[in-house]
Amino acid sequence: MAEQQIKVAVLGGGSFGTALSSIAADNGAQVRQWMRDAALVEQINREHRNGRYLPDYAMNEAVHASTDMQAVLEGAELVLIAIPSKAFRQVVQSARQWLRPEQILVSTTKGIESDSFMLMSQVLEQETGFAHIGVIAGPNLASEIADKQLTATVVASADAQTRTRVQQVLSCGYFRVYASSDRHGVELGGALKNIYAIAAGMAAALGMGENTRSMLMTRALAEMSRFAVAQGANPMTFLGLAGVGDLIVTCSSSLSRNYRVGYAMGEGRTLEQAVEALGQVAEGVNTVKLVCAKAAEIGVYMPLAEGLERVLFQGVPAKQMASGLMTGEQSSDVEFVLPRAEVQKAHRTTPDSQTTGDPQ
Repeated sequence: MAEQQIKVAVLGGGSFGTALSSIAADNGAQVRQWMRDAALVEQINREHRNGRYLPDYAMNEAVHASTDMQAVLEGAELVLIAIPSKAFRQVVQSARQWLRPEQILVSTTKGIESDSFMLMSQVLEQETGFAHIGVIAGPNLASEIADKQLTATVVASADAQTRTRVQQVLSCGYFRVYASSDRHGVELGGALKNIYAIAAGMAAALGMGENTRSMLMTRALAEMSRFAVAQGANPMTFLGLAGVGDLIVTCSSSLSRNYRVGYAMGEGRTLEQAVEALGQVAEGVNTVKLVCAKAAEIGVYMPLAEGLERVLFQGVPAKQMASGLMTGEQSSDVEFVLPRAEVQKAHRTTPDSQTTGDPQ
C-alpha cells in the first residue's frame, strides 16, 4: 500500500517560506501556505508565483495559498513557521487553537524576540508546550534555492522524530538537510550572523578588501561563539552550517538582506533609508540592539557588535566602526575551545552534530 501523503502547513508568505513550500510539494507533500495578503494568495493560486518576494520563481502548482489559517493548519503533520520575529508570537497565538500536540512545529526565523530575548523555538515552546519543536538554519539564500542551486541546511531539535521528518519532507537533489541536536546553538548562530552581515556590507561599501572581510568574519565567529557559550550553546555547532556556513554567505553576498542594509549605510544612507530601500525585514537591525544589551548584562566582550550598534543607532560614521577592528583588545585567535572535561567526554562518545547527521 502506498505511503499516505504528508500534509505540510507553511505560515508566512515571504521568500524562504515560499521556497520551502515548493520544495515540499516537489517531494510529494500536500502543501498549504498561509499569508495575510489576499492579493498575494490569489496570485500564487492563479499564477503559481510570489510576485512580491520571488517574482521569477515558478512554484510547484500543487501549493495552495490561503488567508484561512484554520484551513491551512487542519490535518497538517508538519508546520513550518516563516514569520519575522516581530510578529512571530502573535501569529503563533492566532494559530494555537488549531494546533495539536502531535504536530511537528519548526521555526525558520533567524531572529530574537525584543521583549523577552527569546529565540523563536522558545516562543513556540512557551505558547504551545508541545514536544516536537525544531528550527531550520544555515546558508539558505531563498533566491538561490528558487534557482535550484545546490544548498545545505540544518534542522535542529532534541526530538529525533522532528529531525527525521523534516529531512524526509525537504531533502531533494539540490536541497540537502543535515541534522543537529543542538537546537539552541543552531538557532543562535542563525540570529547572530545577521549582525555581522550588516558590518560586512558596510566594509564592502567603504572599499575594504578581501583581507578585511576575512578578518571581520573570523573575529565575528569568535564573538558569536563567545556569546553563545555564555547562553548555554555548544561552541562546536558554530563550526557547522548554521555558524560559519551561514556567516560566510551572509557576509559575502549582495543577495543577503542584512548585507544590503549595511552596504547602503556604508554608501552614506541613514538606517531608515537603507531599510526602506530594501523593502523587506532585515532581522539583524533588531538583533544588534538586543544582543549588545544582553552582552553588557552578562559581561561578554563583543566589540564588533557594539561598534555596529553605535553606527546604526547613535549616528557614528561607518568608518569609525571599521577602525575599531584594529583598536580592540587583541585576545586569543581561537576562543571557542572546549573545556578539558568536555574534550575528554567528546573522545569517549560518538559526536552528534550537523557534520555527521546525513539525511535519512
